[in-house]
Amino acid sequence: MESPSSPLKFLLVLILQLSVEANAYSAPIEETFFQCLSTNSKLVVPLSSYYTPKNSTSFISVLNSTAQNLRYVGTKVPKPAIIFTPLGEPHVQAAVICSRRLGVHIRVRSGGHDYEAVSYASQIETPFIVIDLMRLRKVDVDIPGNNVWVQGGATVGEVYYGIAQKSKIHGFPMGVCTTLGIGGHITGGAYGSMMRKFGLGADHVLDATIVDSKGRILNRAAMGEDFFWAIRGGGGGSFGIILAWRIKLVKVPETVTVFTVTKTLSQGGNKLLQRWQEVAPTLEDDLFIRVIMQAAPTNNGTISRTLTTSYNAMFLGSVRRLLKVMRKGFPELGLTSKDCIETSWIKSVLYIAGYPNMTGPEVLLQVKPVLKPYYFKAKSDFVRVPIPKIGLLGLWKLFLEDDNPFMVWSPYGGMMERIPETATPFPHRRGILFKIFYMASWQDPDEDPSKHMNWTRSMYNYLGPYVSKSPREAYVNYRDLDLGMNKNWKNVTDYIVKEASAWGAKYFKGNFYRLLEVKSRVDPDNVFRHEQSIPPLPVKRQT
Repeated sequence: MESPSSPLKFLLVLILQLSVEANAYSAPIEETFFQCLSTNSKLVVPLSSYYTPKNSTSFISVLNSTAQNLRYVGTKVPKPAIIFTPLGEPHVQAAVICSRRLGVHIRVRSGGHDYEAVSYASQIETPFIVIDLMRLRKVDVDIPGNNVWVQGGATVGEVYYGIAQKSKIHGFPMGVCTTLGIGGHITGGAYGSMMRKFGLGADHVLDATIVDSKGRILNRAAMGEDFFWAIRGGGGGSFGIILAWRIKLVKVPETVTVFTVTKTLSQGGNKLLQRWQEVAPTLEDDLFIRVIMQAAPTNNGTISRTLTTSYNAMFLGSVRRLLKVMRKGFPELGLTSKDCIETSWIKSVLYIAGYPNMTGPEVLLQVKPVLKPYYFKAKSDFVRVPIPKIGLLGLWKLFLEDDNPFMVWSPYGGMMERIPETATPFPHRRGILFKIFYMASWQDPDEDPSKHMNWTRSMYNYLGPYVSKSPREAYVNYRDLDLGMNKNWKNVTDYIVKEASAWGAKYFKGNFYRLLEVKSRVDPDNVFRHEQSIPPLPVKRQT
């Protein structure tokens, strides 16, 4: 009899192992992926973190739990084969390693707010797996060190709440919507009501940890400055999976002031908005006044609806000082002390986010939005020259053609004017007066969406002569697949020239080409991809 160490015995064992692996890889992806995770993770993978249509009755509820756009949760929309909710960093590493090993596509979700659902739906590849970071949400606030380590699955609201629990004079400049997942939010730039004073959230990132395309965990020092530059504004889902950000806190006064003043067109709203375009980007940096536009019913028997313009503001200071600033810079609004509310920074967050008065800060710990999700189509534009009166008149006429139109104009200037557009991939800096966000929404699942979709496209066409040009700029966190999609993986050169450069230039201007170079180096196999992800440059063949 041969000894266990004989060549024949070794060969038999090897054949048996190969047979087992072959059977495993011919099994359904739901089984093979879990087996691979269990084998490659240093942390035990519980079944409770693993959802499939076959083994989990809560699969659909988990999939839809943070989905913001109901257009992408219908029965006809392709669903992931698996939703994996990692409990620790080793789980994320194993998921990347296994996706490569098994050749299955992954999507990564931190908050689910992406407008075209590229983090949890796929229009280009099946099967695919969603890695949802909902269980990685630790917020570690270090006031003496003036920074916060926050995991990628935490929300903006949770970060705000964590800071406010430790200090009344510290804050962070990022999103207005408090249920945004911070992992993806900062990858697009992260703007909010303090951007004129401090810039973007991406401008205040000190460090990060990320799982790269090889399954390695890298910090800033390990990834290098180009890689670190790319993830702070280059868009989510292209370079890796953000595990955590280390962000630098900013000082805020103990007392801030908020107000909302609403005017209709019949109350001089058109003339007032013309003036706002001129002054809002030039006012004191402490003052952020955005304009929210909606349709409202009228008492006029000949007109059923009119447009309202609500001047919604946050000022880093007292009412007394605010009134001085307004009398000097924007007296046309007619602001009085009765319009104003002095409050704390954390309560101003609630106010600007639209929570009802008397809402406590604890609401910021809610993962799901207070408002019910809806169906919508949205777009964005940047304005460099004030829209003239004739342009506004045509805009209002078109605006009221939809049943539920919505538009927000957010002022730039201040610190946004002073940070170079190459400092991060987010390029919309110097010369921008304001950003326009517009969308049409509806609630009835049986309603034909074409009317609303066409309205947003008509508005986009109408605004063309009045907004930025060459390129016509857009905000990557307001993802818009009308601008182009990743459809051609085989002919990458042709794709980059004809498609990606079109939307890439709109989102990133000249920074797009540096993003291509970074992508080509850190993810040449395009492991992290979606409908508008940064593609790698084609490999030059040696002759």
